[in-house]
Amino acid sequence: MGRESEVVSRKSEVGSRESSGVGGQSPTAAPASSDDSRLTTHDSRLRLGALWDAGIGLLVVYAVIVLVFSQLSPFFLSKNNFLNILVGVSILGIVAATQTMVIIARGFDLSVGSTVALAGVVTAEILTAGGSDPLAVAGAIGVGLAVGLANGLLITVIRVNPLITTLATLSIVRGIAYVWTDALTQVFPGPNLRWLGTGRVFWDIPVSVLIMLAVFVAVWLTLRFTTFGRSLFAVGGNPRAALLAGIDVGRVQLAAYVISGLSAGFAGAILAAQLSAGSPQAAMGLELNAVAAVVLGGASLAGGRGRVWGTLLGALIMETLRNGLVLTDVSSFYQMIAWGVVLLLAVVIDQLRRGEGS
Repeated sequence: MGRESEVVSRKSEVGSRESSGVGGQSPTAAPASSDDSRLTTHDSRLRLGALWDAGIGLLVVYAVIVLVFSQLSPFFLSKNNFLNILVGVSILGIVAATQTMVIIARGFDLSVGSTVALAGVVTAEILTAGGSDPLAVAGAIGVGLAVGLANGLLITVIRVNPLITTLATLSIVRGIAYVWTDALTQVFPGPNLRWLGTGRVFWDIPVSVLIMLAVFVAVWLTLRFTTFGRSLFAVGGNPRAALLAGIDVGRVQLAAYVISGLSAGFAGAILAAQLSAGSPQAAMGLELNAVAAVVLGGASLAGGRGRVWGTLLGALIMETLRNGLVLTDVSSFYQMIAWGVVLLLAVVIDQLRRGEGS
């Protein structure tokens, strides 16, 4: 009996040591520490996302870019150069503003650059044939409407993937522009559309910049105060839940693509007016710059999130960076690297903001 109670006592002691861990520490202490680390990382990502969504991150990035290029070039801080930046950002801004709506609705439009080019070609052809300025602008907008409607129907009715659809139309529309012009730039008489491309009002502000700001205001009002704007967020956040709530998901997405096409067509007319020509090579890479501006501005590629004024800051960052690289005589090859880095940075920020980064 004495030996049996001693054995039982020793087993009890060993069991208590195993349950409390070596040195009296709980074996669950390590996993708890790991969980705390994950929570800390998650909290850091949330703080990063909150700062970025508030626009502070974008403002800091823009301030750094301005500071760096002002030191590298004596011409960067001049009034004329900032007007050049504003003129340059007007085309990107008009396209990116409506691209924000598409991305919020869980879409993707890579055809906008080609649409701008074809719209510019159509504008030049109409003016060269003796057409009026309003007719030329209407023709450009008509091109955008056709492309946007084709994208929207393919995506919402036939259910083709948005990336594949808009990649295909990117190639098709650009190809049409090349075939139409035999790959030649079509120059039209200088007085035509000069008011749209080079007109200045109110302290020498370009007309194209005011048009861009008007587009941003219109998109902001739509997203903030209309049923359609709320439907865009609902569709992008959870399409199935939006459908169960009575929202016509297909119609909302179709409208977003049509609006994107319309803005690209109008931007094509403005670009043609700035160049006094329509070129099939115009707006190369505009679609990727627009996506980068939207994502930098706070939108999520997964849909359901976006801030139109953040997109404006993102577009301004992209154009200021391009302008600074040109002023400092950076090779075009290095500029391509810079664009790729910015696009990758935008996607990484989106991943970190959503807490999905590694």
